[in-house]
Amino acid sequence: MQAKEIRELTGEEIRQKERDLAEELFRLRLRKSMGQLDNPMRVRSLRRDVARLKTVQSQRAQGKTGEG
Repeated sequence: MQAKEIRELTGEEIRQKERDLAEELFRLRLRKSMGQLDNPMRVRSLRRDVARLKTVQSQRAQGKTGEG
């Protein structure tokens, strides 16, 4: 998910997406600890997506557009 796509979402959609990704990340970490993880790069991409969502949220809270 690109930052441009995230900026097009509403605040509620961003919060819902963050919850969904955080839940998926939790499940993947649990599977990783049990040695059943098929794609370890998925954990990395989810962490980055959650960080992007949080960045856009904080930029909106500060009144910044985050574009350029």
